[in-house]
Amino acid sequence: MATKKNEQIKGRTDGLVAENRRSRREYSVEDTLEAGIMLVGSEVKSLREGRANIAESYASVEQGELWLINAEIQTYGGANRFNHEPRRKRKLLVSRRELSKLSQEVERAGRTIVPLKLYFNDKGRAKLLIGVATGRKAHDKREHEAKRDWARDKARIMKAG
Repeated sequence: MATKKNEQIKGRTDGLVAENRRSRREYSVEDTLEAGIMLVGSEVKSLREGRANIAESYASVEQGELWLINAEIQTYGGANRFNHEPRRKRKLLVSRRELSKLSQEVERAGRTIVPLKLYFNDKGRAKLLIGVATGRKAHDKREHEAKRDWARDKARIMKAG
């Protein structure tokens, strides 16, 4: 039975399939961009079930194209022999102008393209939110956590007081 566009994904109503929470901690994201992703049918079915992991993946510009590397979309049970490879390279769809901008950003020292969220948009198409980011050092991570914790504590104090 085919899934409907407005059907919930793993109990979610916003269409979110996978989120890379670790990327916000490991990297300082400077710019974000929405990219389409080329998938085969069994991958789409698996995504609709919410069976994806983008935590250890990254995007790379190779031969004038943008590729998502090391993202895992688990196999779909109903696809049998026509199933896909879970960790294959997947082509990301961006405009030529966006691709040239991304490749220039990556050529700068310390920049990388990290996937932030994998979701279905309003039209039911799979999209990937990618970010151009700089890696954080250990002391930067601790400082970022301390600021976040202080903001949370301050909000609690203001609410209670």
